[in-house]
Amino acid sequence: MPSLREAVFLFLLTYREVRERRSRVVQAEIHLISDGKLQQRHFVELAVTVQTWVDYIHLRDKQCPARELLAAAQELLAAGMPATKLIINDRIDVALAAGAAGIQLACHSLSPDTARRIAPQLRLGRSVHSPEEAANASEQGADYCLFGHVFPSDSKLGLPARGLELLAETVKTSSIPVIAIGGISPANAAQIIRKGAAGVAVMSGICGADDPYEAAKAIHKAVHS
Repeated sequence: MPSLREAVFLFLLTYREVRERRSRVVQAEIHLISDGKLQQRHFVELAVTVQTWVDYIHLRDKQCPARELLAAAQELLAAGMPATKLIINDRIDVALAAGAAGIQLACHSLSPDTARRIAPQLRLGRSVHSPEEAANASEQGADYCLFGHVFPSDSKLGLPARGLELLAETVKTSSIPVIAIGGISPANAAQIIRKGAAGVAVMSGICGADDPYEAAKAIHKAVHS
């Protein structure tokens, strides 16, 4: 039987290996994020339709009660979407109740290390807006960070875009994968990847498209070209 010191060492070693696996992005990822404009039922239908072309689907609605958010997550899973693709924004209670793969933490939300203590099994993302915030996210135990907004975006009207160069600087200084968000389209997605980002996160580029399926397919092609 191992001593207490040996048991603690083995636990820390296992935790580090798990975190490294979570933080390692083998190929560029595509995250679809609900934009809050569609009714949950319509977003569920859209997400199920495009899931072939995306790696993760985020349920994000700051005004939605926990019960409704959980119901939407359960609808997604019942429709055949793998739980490994499901990420809940900010609501760690809903993520746990739904059996989601991860949680996306806003910059003003729980710190990643606090969330890790509550739910060590979840993949933890942190929303950041600068290289410094990305470094803090890594130090606090996030598995990846969502950086933006890179390009002008309808969801950030009146706010200046961070731009490709600041994205590149964030990627260069970050020890965890950086996913870019903000104004992503098939026309600019490849530029994001060339700057070293580990993937893209898309809201209106898919949710607001005339044909969400074709939009998701086009972004997938651009990211993996």
